[in-house]
Amino acid sequence: MNGTRQWDPEQQQTLLADLREWATALGFSQIGVADVNLAHAEAGLLAWLNNGFHGSMDYMATHGLKRARPAELVPGTVRVITSRMDYLPQATPTEWQSIEWRRLDDPQQAALSMYARGRDYHKVLRARLQKLADRVALAIGPFGHRVFTDSAPVLEVELASKSGIGWRGKHTLMLNREAGSMFFLGEIYTDLALPLTEPVSGHCGSCTACIDICPTRAIVAPYRLDARRCISYLTIEERGPIPVELRPLIGNRIYGCDDCQLVCPWNKYATRSALPDFDVRESVGNATLHALWAWSEADFLHHTEGSAIRRIGFERWQRNLAVAIGNALHAADDPALRAALSSGREACSELVREHIAWALAAAPNERMTPT
Repeated sequence: MNGTRQWDPEQQQTLLADLREWATALGFSQIGVADVNLAHAEAGLLAWLNNGFHGSMDYMATHGLKRARPAELVPGTVRVITSRMDYLPQATPTEWQSIEWRRLDDPQQAALSMYARGRDYHKVLRARLQKLADRVALAIGPFGHRVFTDSAPVLEVELASKSGIGWRGKHTLMLNREAGSMFFLGEIYTDLALPLTEPVSGHCGSCTACIDICPTRAIVAPYRLDARRCISYLTIEERGPIPVELRPLIGNRIYGCDDCQLVCPWNKYATRSALPDFDVRESVGNATLHALWAWSEADFLHHTEGSAIRRIGFERWQRNLAVAIGNALHAADDPALRAALSSGREACSELVREHIAWALAAAPNERMTPT
């Protein structure tokens, strides 16, 4: 960082207004500004880590309390510019939640989190946040900053909440009265002493819909998530075998899980993205499990180029599909699907073969309930 600049209040407000205008032109939906005092979040972070709720995500613990101390993570930081970028595709119909529930109810369909059906949000947000920072530098000259997009030890929900982007829902995601939760967050750590934006109050009330709907009971209490049980963690972050007792609960979800967002009443206000980057790729947006299982590794790399899905690699992709296909076969036996799964065993890794064996061996209609 280059050192904190001194601005009079009028200059600060003018720069913030300009910042919001430039951000809107770049496709952002909202901009906030938070200070760097996250002391209130330190105890909760330590308790979450001590409970082991981060699972195998060792990087969550690597930086310790630096996650809650922006000025230690990036020396010289005095403000964090927070951003919201809506990601529902432009063509999303009004009844999108009902459509997604129907997809989950069809065992033959492949269900992927909506955010992952277009371009990798890391690439989109990081590039546009950097363009925003460049635009600021063009106006005021070089300044100290660092851009983050879900890529470093940043407590982004805490920062977004503190800056008025929204409030933390009971599912631990950020909620906004005008946009629900279907958006990404990004940050610019900076040495510019911008004016702070005011936080907003929470509006979850007594609602527990997100807790009640979770297939694996991963939301162990309001505002507390055990990632080890979360389907998003299991299908994306977990590198080894998926726990046997959780496999039947995953259903046809092969990359992430949106259930807690689909059921949230605030998502009736979810807004469409202004960017074509998040438009659905047909190859993954409306595919069957059978079609995706037929992919070779070359097919996987081709169809997931520029997508967040590629980060899990072909092995975990096949592992997830094997679980979902097993659940489909348990719901209703399909000789063609069973044959396709069985014929792929020899070419798969040991990890995938074990999940195929589970899928083929479990009794039809077997269902396990959350514990």
